[in-house]
Amino acid sequence: MKHISCIIFDLDGTLTQTNELIFATFNHVARKYTDRTYTPQEIVAMFGPPEEVAVENIVGKDRVDEAMDDFLGFYGEHHPRMASAYEGIREMLEFLKNRGILLAIFTGKGKRTALITLEKIGIKSYFDIVVTGSDVRNHKPSAEGIRKVMERFGLEPNQVLMVGDAVSDVRAAHEAGVHIAAVLWDSYGKENVLKMDVDYFFHSVAEFVGWLESAVPSNGASR
Repeated sequence: MKHISCIIFDLDGTLTQTNELIFATFNHVARKYTDRTYTPQEIVAMFGPPEEVAVENIVGKDRVDEAMDDFLGFYGEHHPRMASAYEGIREMLEFLKNRGILLAIFTGKGKRTALITLEKIGIKSYFDIVVTGSDVRNHKPSAEGIRKVMERFGLEPNQVLMVGDAVSDVRAAHEAGVHIAAVLWDSYGKENVLKMDVDYFFHSVAEFVGWLESAVPSNGASR
């Protein structure tokens, strides 16, 4: 990469260790409204659209508003105990801001849960734009969210790096024509992602940070 100006991050499994909380929240709602639970794999298969869509599919259209209130209440209440940023993420974001890199979020999460996570973990202020599943018509693996970021800041594809842990992140990056870094420190789709055409693979935050320190000089243009 020669002119990286912006890095777009996925959220869950990339910046934030939230999988346990997400699974518990879905099962809290499922158990209450349908008297059943889902495996992590079944819950991951629901990802793409924001939570409202998955919850509606679980409880039905007539009860989705009530169920979402329960979903958000449980998610917010248990967030401090069950979710955190991965070690080194905050320092990485600070480093990139100091280097003049535009930082963005493109997540399939709904706006409400995304903001709960960003605010409770205390990293929202690092990002110049946050695009959630509530902000796009076409969800991941569509590149609509990446294009929103590029349009907002007048960026060309070669100026942008997408960072994510899932097959949908890689596909979105390919559709947008941007570089993709697959981060695999907590990826449920690791085996499938490893089979894909990816520009960079990183297996730990420290490994990714080491690459950034050599790739992003102080003027914000990558080598």
